[in-house]
Parts: sequence; structure tokens; C-alpha cells
Amino acid sequence: MGRLDRIPFVELPGGLRMHVARDPISRLFGLAHLDEIPPRSALTLPHCRSVHTYGMRFPLDLIWIGDELRLDREVPPNRVAPGRGGRHVVETRAGEGELFLEGLRLALEH
Repeated sequence: MGRLDRIPFVELPGGLRMHVARDPISRLFGLAHLDEIPPRSALTLPHCRSVHTYGMRFPLDLIWIGDELRLDREVPPNRVAPGRGGRHVVETRAGEGELFLEGLRLALEH
């Protein structure tokens, strides 16, 4: 069982799995030191205005949720990424951000 498997999730349209890190431990460790994120999976950090990618082994796509949805593509390891108006962030594999952006839009419509 991987670390993400222990974090509650919601299913989005298109077979996407969005884990929601609400407790301090899952927020603290996030995706750091993992070898990869499983395909079509993401980690959401509610009430988060910036993230860091220290300890990451791969780039991320970041979806900022605020008054608008914004996608930051291919954020490399060892960076700080400010949310600039975002209130929540979805972290996913680089290249899968568009899938999750569309899944979130579809979920918000229903």
C-alpha cells in the first residue's frame, strides 16, 4: 500500500482520482520522496496558497483553485510555487494537469 492509498479521495469524471490531504501528516509529507504519482491520480491541498517541490523526484502540474482555475505546467523539483490568488492546489504528474482541469470543470458543472 502506497502513501497515497492511505489518503481519502474523490473520483472525478474520466476515471481521475483526487486524494485530499486534510490532516497534518499527509499535508506535511505530500508527494515528497515518492518515485512517481500513479497515473490519473493527484493530491489536493485544501486551504493552501503556495507549495514547494523540495524533496520531489519529478516535475508537477499544479492546478490552483480560487476565483479562477489556473494551471502551472512542469514545475520542477526544488522550487517554491506561489498560488497568486489560489485557495487550494491540486498536484499531479507533469502532463496530466489538463486532464484534471477538465475533470474539475465537469465536476463543478454538476
